[in-house]
Amino acid sequence: MPKVFLSPSTQEWNKYYTSGNEEQTMNLLADKMEPYLRSSGIEFTRNVPERNVNGAIADSNARYYDVHLALHSNAGGGDFAGKLRGIDNYYSPYSRLSKDLAVIISNNLQNIYPLQGRVQALPTTTLAEVTRTKAVAVLSELGYHDNPLDEAWLKENLDSIAKILVQSLCDYFGIPFIEPGTVYSATVATDGSGLNLRAYPSTESKIILSMPNNSEITVYGQYGNWYVVNYKGNIGYAYADYVALK
Repeated sequence: MPKVFLSPSTQEWNKYYTSGNEEQTMNLLADKMEPYLRSSGIEFTRNVPERNVNGAIADSNARYYDVHLALHSNAGGGDFAGKLRGIDNYYSPYSRLSKDLAVIISNNLQNIYPLQGRVQALPTTTLAEVTRTKAVAVLSELGYHDNPLDEAWLKENLDSIAKILVQSLCDYFGIPFIEPGTVYSATVATDGSGLNLRAYPSTESKIILSMPNNSEITVYGQYGNWYVVNYKGNIGYAYADYVALK
């Protein structure tokens, strides 16, 4: 299943127009993304705020991830303080996949941001979380926190933004987006044979592994007759007829 390194801002010194700061708000956004990531079958790791940006890059590069997604908000500063609005999704000009993801995120965010024409995908050769990470990387600047209108929009729409970002990841990975619901403990219930854990909700998809009968599993979400399940840290899809919810 897809693996994402989720990297909310570590910049607690970037104060918002009325209250709070960039690190605080971006971590709240990441918190709201987590249920959508789990229910949609996307494995994720979050950065450690105390390690700052260089630590986040090192931790991301230390393991394999399909995507490195950095979450930030912007500021005009100087003569432009409080005057700018918009969302910028930065990608590497040397990676087609990075651009693809940035365009998907931008297109989807246009559906909820009030100034549709100011949501754009932009190349960067200077932002370290895009240029120095091994994974396909995008850095999203989700509005200008020194602008009262953007700050209000951002704080009032954290859940919608979280949902859009995870939908965008699902679009990029080509997997179903699944709304979060009740998380269940469950067991594999077959005739004694193993139950295949698959990479996609189809009997034609890749088999990740076979789960023995009576295995303890966790169910995060459902797509048709398939459950998104976690078996010993392995996440994938299992056919619902052979899963017994507790």
